[in-house]
Amino acid sequence: MKTLNLMLATLTMAGCGTMNTEDFVGKEPSLDLFEYFAGSTMAWGLFEDRFGKVRRQFKADIQGNVKGDVLELEEDFRFADGEVDERTWRIRRTGDNTYSGTAADVVGEAVGATAGNAVNWRYTMDLKLGDGTMRVKFDDWMFLQADGVLINRARVSKLGLEIGTVTLFFTKPQTAMNVQP
Repeated sequence: MKTLNLMLATLTMAGCGTMNTEDFVGKEPSLDLFEYFAGSTMAWGLFEDRFGKVRRQFKADIQGNVKGDVLELEEDFRFADGEVDERTWRIRRTGDNTYSGTAADVVGEAVGATAGNAVNWRYTMDLKLGDGTMRVKFDDWMFLQADGVLINRARVSKLGLEIGTVTLFFTKPQTAMNVQP
């Protein structure tokens, strides 16, 4: 009974801190998803399990191509352990600030919305684990910073319980070249 009460309290508290895209209306710099990801983008990230242990680190090279109301993103991942992977997203503008997206490992469609400097994506993905996959949900938030860096934090859950967090930093190649060590 004690364990059940602890689980219920944890789930209740997790629902209290939910952000909404409306919280970011008017925040600068304004994020135009298609404009930001057009052309080359670089990203660095890691996955932490729910206990805060870093399980994977990676770098990604991303090429974005905009055709009308569709943004196609070719993502090439290089993991610290030597594994390579790729993903192609097709993101479609569905309204002034709304989007839908598909990728081979995304179940159904991802749904996204922007406001101010933020974008929120929610989707289900078949995440590769060893020789198999695990179906998980992503609550993915991105925040554009004044220097052109896009910070991404995604909470990953299964059956309503958080299993980890993905943190990414995106930049355009010219921005990365101007950064002093």
